[in-house]
Amino acid sequence: MRVGFIGLGSQGAPMARRIAEGGFETTLWARRPAALEPFADTGAKTAGSPAELAAASDLVCLCVVGDDDVRQVLDGDNGVLAGLAPGGIVAIHSTVHPNTCREIAEKAAAQGVTVIDAPVSGGEPAALAGTLLVMVGGEEDIVERVRPVFATYADPIVHLGPVGSGQVAKILNNLLFSANLGAAMSALELGEALGVPRQALCEVISRGSATSKALNSIAMFGGTLDNLAPIAGALLQKDCRHAASLADNASVPEGAVYRTVFQAADNALAIMNHPR
Repeated sequence: MRVGFIGLGSQGAPMARRIAEGGFETTLWARRPAALEPFADTGAKTAGSPAELAAASDLVCLCVVGDDDVRQVLDGDNGVLAGLAPGGIVAIHSTVHPNTCREIAEKAAAQGVTVIDAPVSGGEPAALAGTLLVMVGGEEDIVERVRPVFATYADPIVHLGPVGSGQVAKILNNLLFSANLGAAMSALELGEALGVPRQALCEVISRGSATSKALNSIAMFGGTLDNLAPIAGALLQKDCRHAASLADNASVPEGAVYRTVFQAADNALAIMNHPR
């Protein structure tokens, strides 16, 4: 399988490298030529446009930031869909609204192209180690076709259902992570008010039954969200907004218990100056 990869950021770059080093014929495209320089020691080829990349690929993986970015690289005369032949596959690794994936899938199907959503979790360290979590939504036979490619950078690879299902899982994951940040900050502030130093309490909780990735992230950044906000604030805001959109359309009673997770998440977003 020939693989094209677009989105060579801190997470996408090691994913693309692992694909190339895994023996797959790989083609890359990036807006900034500097993003391609680290791949000079690999067998990866470069393309002059997303369409050119797609014409040389059976599978195109997208790891750009958001919904608008995905549409931008797919659409237009120079977009991926203009160059991808019938039978081609697009894997959306970006975290976007499930409806975005469904709309793109419907459009792509008209030209014989299949879209799956495959958001990832684990960040740069997991991408480098080949242990990203991939949450996949799409047709089972297509998921199995691309699984060997995903396996170069991911373990586990979880198929959750039809297209859009992977995005629902990833958005809920990020909503809960945000809520855990908010809950952890509340506990640390209470501890400080009760006379327990914040860093000391971080050390205790990180080794106790209440530990979480969120608490460990706060501890790593000095016990506050000040340094995490520029890195994750806008992304978590986007994902919590997507979660709210999904919740508003869910068939559950008004005032359902899931509102609690939004309250905690909103606390973290407010602290990071990225209110939902």
